[in-house]
Amino acid sequence: MFTGIVQGMGRIAAVHAPSPDFRTYTVELPEEMAHNLQTGASVANNGCCLTVTKINGRLADFDLMGETLAKTNLGALSVGSAVNLERAARFGDEIGGHLMSGHIIATTTVTRIEKSAHNRTLWLALPPELKPYILTKGFVGLDGCSLTIGSVTDGEFNVHLIPETLQRTLFGSRRAGDAVNVEIDPQTQAVVDTAARVLAQR
Repeated sequence: MFTGIVQGMGRIAAVHAPSPDFRTYTVELPEEMAHNLQTGASVANNGCCLTVTKINGRLADFDLMGETLAKTNLGALSVGSAVNLERAARFGDEIGGHLMSGHIIATTTVTRIEKSAHNRTLWLALPPELKPYILTKGFVGLDGCSLTIGSVTDGEFNVHLIPETLQRTLFGSRRAGDAVNVEIDPQTQAVVDTAARVLAQR
């Protein structure tokens, strides 16, 4: 489990792609995130839960299977690309965001960006299949960041980003057209899906 509080950004140091549906990439981790990291540990990469398969100092290897490559933006990363990182939550840690599983349900696209002196508002396309779960003032995981949804229209939704988020995550460099990983809030999904089933039975 994760909290959606990105702990740092890594850089892709190497990519090995022996087949179209399998890839291993090596991420150079921030020094503090590499401390005591073990093979087999879970680390969220742009919000996607991946397992450390090999570690050498600050370099960690992760395997990406066909489903991950198809459902997330990780398949588009190349050497030098930045990635949001969060190590798995531990019991007793402060949870500053919301509980996230690291299971990406879809990707969406940044449609436009509104800038002000101190903040930034990102507008993203709202895929039809996600409409029931994207609610004003609800939670959403975007590239591993726990964010509060601002406004929702028929085809878009937005999130408001403070300078700290812009500095510590990929959102400081995101541009219109960029693909973003989406994880919907599991509690919202459970309530919406349960209500839909009950209403369908009446």
